[in-house]
Amino acid sequence: MLDLSSEKSIYIQVAEIIENEILLGNINEGDQAPSTNQFAKIYNINPATARKGLNLLVDEGILYKKRGIGMFVADGAYQKIIKKRQTIFYKEVLPEIIQEADRLEITLEEIIDRIKEIKGGE
Repeated sequence: MLDLSSEKSIYIQVAEIIENEILLGNINEGDQAPSTNQFAKIYNINPATARKGLNLLVDEGILYKKRGIGMFVADGAYQKIIKKRQTIFYKEVLPEIIQEADRLEITLEEIIDRIKEIKGGE
């Protein structure tokens, strides 16, 4: 779902929607991705904005173009997305969580215990 009030650019959100659909298994490697016109119609955005998001994924090797047919999910796209998202998690998300935990005087042990509780004690 697009968040038009977000600081994140719409075209980046478009790319993340496709990535999420791949991660969820709703779009598989080799499948055709939604077209720019489909995105524009569904989310009421400019087709050029949707195209920019899809082209970002082409540049990352997650999608590839078939001339005159559309864009398709590349082989290995799932693993590329996982690796990309893990890098973002470790470099951006986790440091913010740790910094906030420090401000709130939450210990590492408390964080680990809470994670285990949320995940069902795995």
